[in-house]
Amino acid sequence: MIETLDGIFETVNYKKSTSLKLYDNIQYEDYPMHWHPALEIVMPVKNGYILNFSNTTVELREQDICIICPGCIHGITAPKTGRRIIFQPNTTYLRYMKEVEMLISHLSPYAIFTPEEYPAIHGKLVEYLEEIREEYLHGTSYSEVDIYSKFLKMLVLIGQNFTPPNIKEIDYGTISREDYASKFLEICDYINAHCTEDLKLDEVADKSGFSKFYFERLFKQFTGVSFYKYVNQKRIARAQELLVEPGNSVTDVALSCGFMSISSFIRMFKLQKGCTPTEFKNMYWSTEQKTMIR
Repeated sequence: MIETLDGIFETVNYKKSTSLKLYDNIQYEDYPMHWHPALEIVMPVKNGYILNFSNTTVELREQDICIICPGCIHGITAPKTGRRIIFQPNTTYLRYMKEVEMLISHLSPYAIFTPEEYPAIHGKLVEYLEEIREEYLHGTSYSEVDIYSKFLKMLVLIGQNFTPPNIKEIDYGTISREDYASKFLEICDYINAHCTEDLKLDEVADKSGFSKFYFERLFKQFTGVSFYKYVNQKRIARAQELLVEPGNSVTDVALSCGFMSISSFIRMFKLQKGCTPTEFKNMYWSTEQKTMIR
């Protein structure tokens, strides 16, 4: 169930003294299109479940797993009877780990794990998710630590086995797989740190030691998106953080995040988040005020 929804923005009400939320859900209830800052993992346990995204619909069977990344706009159509696990861990601090940040970029906006496509890891993912449910509902001391340790094990399995759709096998050329991964993690770190600056593809390619053409191809193979789309994703993520701080205007945030005009910032924000920066800001503060009143 969605406890707090303002427009299309859901505030995830985490379990007291934790940054975790889990539903052992049996409600016959459809959820409208919405998004939230938390990552979400959905697994039907009995009967299926239908997830609606901006341009497609996904039908999950029993034990199919869908990971919905932060900021992804989605809705849900429920069957008349059924049961499913809906797990929402806050990944904000985990994303300071380079590989976690990169994996979430790979999975974005969502990814499906079925026994047919991922036979080597699917059973273990199901097992971890069921253990997380048990620990969340019945655990005692250090329950949150135990749950996050299991969640990280899920991410490790996924990271070692997941290939973004529509991405061809990587052509490493003369570099090893390990050097390739290390190089592009460094590049992504650099972009994350300097995304509010006027980053140029040519200049970043020079830093990598690859030609512009080769860098552009390898970067997209590694991240699943183009160089400029990746930069804009990081700018919008930073903009979200600034928009919720008191006293920051939309104009200030746009200029602070590297956008050359307000119109380009608004257009990019709406493209990625489904609402304008002003709507996002208003929804956030409206929700905060309601929380304070309660």
